[in-house]
Amino acid sequence: MSHAEDNAGTRRDFLYYATAGAAAVTVGAAVWPLVNQMNPSADVQALASIFVDVSDVAVGSQITVKWLGKPVFIRRRTEAEIADARSVPLGDLMDGDARNFNIGDAPADDRNRSLDEAGEWLVMMGVCTHLGCVPLGNAAGDFGGWFCPCHGSHYDTSGRIRRGPAPENLHVPVAQFVDDTTIQLG
Repeated sequence: MSHAEDNAGTRRDFLYYATAGAAAVTVGAAVWPLVNQMNPSADVQALASIFVDVSDVAVGSQITVKWLGKPVFIRRRTEAEIADARSVPLGDLMDGDARNFNIGDAPADDRNRSLDEAGEWLVMMGVCTHLGCVPLGNAAGDFGGWFCPCHGSHYDTSGRIRRGPAPENLHVPVAQFVDDTTIQLG
């Protein structure tokens, strides 16, 4: 094998690698905008976490805020509502094996659904788990919680499904108190 033939092989290998590298960069440049468009927009990212002032929410009332385009119920429950929710045997619930099926998949015991130890604060997505309607609150329905008039789903004072076609409890979003009067959603 001559020196000229040896150099030809090296040049040929270089051309193969250079062509493959250029093709990979070209494909990457063409695919990146398609992948990047699936990322959330800036306005959605800005709403990923909101802070809600609950200093004016009286015991026995609720407010509804909008988060990620959906209503969120924030209820400050009375002692009677808390006692009623905590007295329900988990076996009496309709949500499958008494599971919450929500973020964290915690059991549907009221202590796992309320935001604070005392159970005074309840934060739930205000969307019926049947077909996405917005249930009525303020002691509506047969169990003193929420009622979806569209198809007749009844939720108790802990937002757990008790009667009707809804397959799951009202979902509990990620929420926490950041101080005595402010709840962070997300």
